[in-house]
Amino acid sequence: MVERVTQAFLQAYGKQPTRLFAAPGRVNLIGEHTDYNDGFVLPCAIDYETIVAISSRDDERMLVLACDAGNAEDSFDPGTVFVAQPEEWKNHVRGVAASFRERGHELAGANVAIAGNVPRGAGLSSSASLGVALATAFAEMNTLAHLTPTDFALIAQQSENDFVGCACGIMDQLVSARAMAGSALLIDCRSLDARPVAISSDVAVLIVHSGIERGLVDSAYNERRFQCQNAAKHYGVAALRDLDMEQMEAYRGNLDALSYRRARHVVAENARTLDAAEALSSGNIDRLSTLMAASHASMRDDFEITTPEIDGLVAMMGDHLGASGGARMTGGGFGGCVVALVARDKLDGLKMLVHERYRTPDGNRPRMFQCTASSGSSRIA
Repeated sequence: MVERVTQAFLQAYGKQPTRLFAAPGRVNLIGEHTDYNDGFVLPCAIDYETIVAISSRDDERMLVLACDAGNAEDSFDPGTVFVAQPEEWKNHVRGVAASFRERGHELAGANVAIAGNVPRGAGLSSSASLGVALATAFAEMNTLAHLTPTDFALIAQQSENDFVGCACGIMDQLVSARAMAGSALLIDCRSLDARPVAISSDVAVLIVHSGIERGLVDSAYNERRFQCQNAAKHYGVAALRDLDMEQMEAYRGNLDALSYRRARHVVAENARTLDAAEALSSGNIDRLSTLMAASHASMRDDFEITTPEIDGLVAMMGDHLGASGGARMTGGGFGGCVVALVARDKLDGLKMLVHERYRTPDGNRPRMFQCTASSGSSRIA
């Protein structure tokens, strides 16, 4: 991919890029719909990434080449007001530039080429990967050395929230910016504190795409976010992060059953995420299996964001693994992927099972991605 983006850059601009930057996609191992409730998440970066090739220009223009959009091009002045474009990829680039400007950082002109291999439509954060790679590149090219990886994540998140139109939390960008190779990242979404949690070399990460494209995600997401806020208001807390199960039951009062179920998922999921971090660091795959199964059941029954096909896929994988690994839906819900943490000696058997017995809604075999926990964004050349 480095050669592909470098050659595209050379062909477009007539010279080699001066620097290359990369940022990874991610998969969330556990901790679903907890981020906007100030809770805990446990994602890891994956070895699929976006690469940005860049060099400075003598004028104030920013020229951009998107290798994965048929070598489509864009040209804009990063010092001017953001103007939305019909093509979403352009809004991602312009949005990151606008986020720098809104923070008081003027960007110089640049030639840019972008290429990536993060699977799209799989819930593996190709957008966050792009945003963080751009933020990392723009910061270094403009000698903004005081900016940290957390700043890169916040800039990329602001771009998505304010300019692309996606009301995402901080998890995707933060792990793309701050991940450590060989580890997941336990993130406190209130303080943005994060600590690496080592993944044993005996444990493999497998992602299976259900073949179900997520539909009506925005309306369902906003509805559940409102239900969680309503429950937090009932309990008199800033966010559901501030409750435990005993308090929930003791002060339930007249809270409606639906809001209670939504809150119960979040409160229990926070506890499961903290437990999973400990189990992962100690190599307790049996405990991880139990926690991931409970997480999926909670998403299915209390938060109601799974689908029958994904429920069946998770059950099939879980039955096969037993205490040798865990599986659950990952991502916002209503489609997307299943993530499994698998004892490495069980991996081939699990992949064969899924290949032989699961079919996507259109009758095809599913896409599977065996991933390595990777490091966060950096300059690579």
